Order: sequence, then structure tokens, then C-alpha cells
Amino acid sequence: MNRKIVIYHVFTRLFGNTNTNNKPWGTVEENGVGKFADFTKKALTEIKGLGVTHIWYTGVPHHAVIQDYTEFGISNDDPDVVKGRAGSPYAVKDYYNVNPDLAIDPAKRLQEFKALIKRTHALDMKVIIDIVPNHVARSYQGKTNPKVVTDFGFGDDTSVEYQKDNNFYYIPGSEFHTPEWRNGYTPLGGNTPNLPDSKLVEVPAKWTGNGSRSPQPDMNDWYETVRINYGVSPDGKLDFDMLPNDFGERDYKEHFDYWKKKIVPSSWRKFRDIALYWLNMGVDGFRYDMAEMVPVEFWSFMNSSIKMKNPDAFIMAEVYNPDLYRTYIHKGKMDYLYDKVDFYDGLKHIMKGYGWSDHLPVVQNGLKDIEHHMLHFLENHDEQRIASPEFVGSPDIGKPAMVVSATISTSPTMLYFGQEVGEPAAEHAGFGSSSRTSIFDYIGVPNHQRWVNNKKFDGGQLSSDEADLRDFYKRLLNFTIGSEGLMGAYREIHFYNKELTENYTHRVLSYVRWSANQKLIIVSNFDVNEHFSFDLKLPVDLMNEWHLKEKSYNLIDVLYGDSNSLRIENGEGHISINLNPLESFIFELK
Repeated sequence: MNRKIVIYHVFTRLFGNTNTNNKPWGTVEENGVGKFADFTKKALTEIKGLGVTHIWYTGVPHHAVIQDYTEFGISNDDPDVVKGRAGSPYAVKDYYNVNPDLAIDPAKRLQEFKALIKRTHALDMKVIIDIVPNHVARSYQGKTNPKVVTDFGFGDDTSVEYQKDNNFYYIPGSEFHTPEWRNGYTPLGGNTPNLPDSKLVEVPAKWTGNGSRSPQPDMNDWYETVRINYGVSPDGKLDFDMLPNDFGERDYKEHFDYWKKKIVPSSWRKFRDIALYWLNMGVDGFRYDMAEMVPVEFWSFMNSSIKMKNPDAFIMAEVYNPDLYRTYIHKGKMDYLYDKVDFYDGLKHIMKGYGWSDHLPVVQNGLKDIEHHMLHFLENHDEQRIASPEFVGSPDIGKPAMVVSATISTSPTMLYFGQEVGEPAAEHAGFGSSSRTSIFDYIGVPNHQRWVNNKKFDGGQLSSDEADLRDFYKRLLNFTIGSEGLMGAYREIHFYNKELTENYTHRVLSYVRWSANQKLIIVSNFDVNEHFSFDLKLPVDLMNEWHLKEKSYNLIDVLYGDSNSLRIENGEGHISINLNPLESFIFELK
């Protein structure tokens, strides 16, 4: 039987960096950078030991950076169109190579990444990397393309704004100008790049990644990127065939056969070929950035091509409009979508103290037909760190939320590196702001560095609280990947207890999960200060479905081994619960 998936989301260039200087806008020499090689067998063994099944290595494809790699055939980038000094991983400059910062020898950077894939696979974990379909770096330049591959923009008719097979949108008769900087901002914080002038010349100017049609985008636009054209005209006309209405019910093979007979826009084929290139290298799947900005028909074409190559490929994506979830899952053939809107946002409000746990069963019920496809997380590179003062200030407040996130559905669970040791993202990195670990700067990640412990990867410098937190995550995640019950049925018992149980409040949540061989009762206290004692009740029809008799049954908490009992009285289940602040129990019926 299938088991839960746990993804370790790691920002690759930060993972192995042991430099603690953390100078704002610091250079790689001042602040250091991690390498592919830092993911040693020991490091990967410890990641796997957390209960991890997949590693999402963020920032692998070669993106624009402020660093001189010209001796390796790489052009310098204009600081005016690079965010931060280390650059955004979502401004990809060359899809057929990897970030040279990540290699010990940049000339062998692709070989070093292949070795990392091999090391990860040797420990029976899968490798995920990013594909950013909506945009590429303004400076995109494929220096190492396979012989049959042409660059984005090659052969475009730049005299028109739009043409179906152009890869970009153009602003004829114009020249790109960098934004007008405001509020005291200057590129690189006003520091000189110590590189030859590499001023970008773009004639005619292209549309910016977020859709700005101005030759001088605003500083809040995605000015470092250019929008990809998928055959959608500026007035919204679609220059490709639409999927028949019933194709949400068809499998990927039928989707693949459908597109075989169609002529699709150039950009579709380019991104399909990029995905197949990485699959051939051994990558096991992809995380798609801002997938809803790209037509769902493209995803049908792209993902069916991937699944024909590797039926087990892992595909997850950002889609933030709940009205589009089912379209992108069924017609777009996505495996998993971020469960951010409603579920994560609801957990965030509960952690902050003003949300009610009543919200979560309602959300879960609304997603019951697609709940397996909704990827759960508490942190990622876009979200605030739990422990940051700007969020809730203490990693312990995330404990009940993590229990619920990891156990309420069959969906995958994602853990962001450093979350398991309470990283607060307090540093002022430069372009990146505190509360989120910067994805734009050369920076160290202090709590995580204490676990790295000068690349011993043994937690030797962690405080006792940090070590205890990591132990909590390790216990929880290892249970989830081995649990049959968590891949079975779900039922909330929260509203039943809110109505009938004294001292049971909206700061508590309870539900059950079960399979033929495992029955689980989960109860969490989200309150920072309040202790709750109550008689948790399980409905008669549920006890009948579990075939329980009028007697007492032993319960064991799978997290820390506490024992309890389930009493059946007049057909109803009863468990005496004493919940400390922020405590959770996952009781298994013995």
C-alpha cells in the first residue's frame, strides 16, 4: 500500500554554507556559499532520517548572478536586472545547465549535480528541481544547449508585439530601461559589483515576467524577467486547440495522444524538451513556479509528455486560486498543488491566535474529492518562518499545526530546511527581508548552521530546545511515512465534541484516521497558554464502524509513547484527555 510522501525543501546554495559573517549585500567571498558537494552521504543520511522521501533542491538551474564566471564561458549579468547579489532562482538564465555557484569546479558543474542525483538516489530518495514556465531571465543565454536546441527567442519576429510562435512578447520601436529606483533602494545596496560593466541592452524591449507591457517596468514588477508567450495574444485570444470538456476524466496517455495530432506553439515544445532533458539526467520530478499564469492546455501537453517518459515522475505546482484547483489537477495532469489558500492560511491565523480550529474541518471537507493532491506545508521560501518575530516568534507554536498538517489528509507533507530547528530568519541579508530566509543573497542560516556543525551534520551546536524540536519533527514525520492509517479514511470529530464536550474549545482540534489495520485518534491544542482537560467523545456510528465492543481499549501515543484508554459506554467512545499548551496526541488503538 502507498505511504505518505515527505518532501525536504532545501535552498541548495544555503544548505552547506558554514560562513557566519552575514554582511548585508555581502559577496560570496564575504558571506560564503554552499555547494552540491556539501550534500554528503552523511548529510543525506540525516535528511532521510528525518522521515524524508523526496528532496526538492531549489535553485539548481543556472540563473543570473553577480559573479564573474567569464572564464567558464558564462556572460556577466547587469546588476540592474538581478535581484540581490546571488540572484533569484526564478530568473533562469540557462535551462540546460546549473548554477555555477553550486560547484566546486564551475567547469564541471553539471557533473557535480549528476553526482548529487546519484548520492540522493543511493539513499532511496527522489530528486525534484524547479521549472519556471512563466518567465526567464532578461539575460537568458543558453551557452550549453544540446545541438538540436535553439534558445528562447531564436527566430522570433521582433517587429510585432505578438506572433503565435514567438517565445516572447515585444514592444516594437522601444528600448528596455531599468526601473526608477525609489525609497532609498539601489542595486547591490549601492555597492560596486567589482565586475566589468555588463549593461543589458534589450531592443526592442520585451514584456516583463509579471505581464508589465512598459519598456521601463516598475521596481515592484518582476523586472529581472521576461514573459514567455504560450500562444495567448495580448487581447486574450488563444492560438491553440482547447481540450475537450471530458478530458479531465482521461488519463495522461490519452492526453499525450491528443497533442500528438496538434501543432502547438514553440514555447510549449521548448519547455517540454527542457523537462525531458532533466528526466534523462535522472531527476525524478519538478516543482512548477506560478503554474496558473500558464494555460492549462500547456500543462496537459507538458505533463502527459513527462508521464509518458516516467509514469512515476513527481509533479507539484503553485496554484493559488481554489476555483482552478480541479482544472489544473484533472485537465492539467498535476499530481500536487500547494494547499496554501484556506488550509495553510487558516493554520497561520490559528497559530497567530485569532483563527478558530473550526475552519480546518470545513476546508478539508470542501477538498475531499482532491485532498490527496493538496500539498501541505508550514514553511517554504515564500512564507515567513514560524519562529520569526514578524510571524509568531516561537517554533513551538508550529508544533500542533505541523501535526495537523502532516496527518489530516493523505497528501504529501513539505518541510523547509531549518524549520526543524526553529530557524527565525532574523538576518538582514540585503535584497531579501527578514522573516523569510533570503533567496536572493549570499547568507548564512544560523540555526541550521548549528545543526550542520562545521559539516559534521550531527546537530552538535544545537541548543537543547533546538535539538528537542528536531526530535519532534523526526518522530512525527517518520511515523507518517510508515502509517497505513494515514492513507485511509478521515473523519472529523471536532464539531461533535464542540457541541457535547465540556471544556472543549475552538483552540483544540480532533479527528480520526483509519485503515483496516490501524486506527488513530488525533487531538491537538493550539493554545500557547491554556491547558485543557476534557472527555473526548467518539460517535456511536464510528465505534460501530470500527467494530468496537463495550469495554476499554489501550491507546498509545505514537509520538512519545504515552498510554491512555478508550472506553466504550452505550456505544460511544470516551477518552480522558489532558492537553498541555501546544501539545498533540496521535493515539493508536491497540
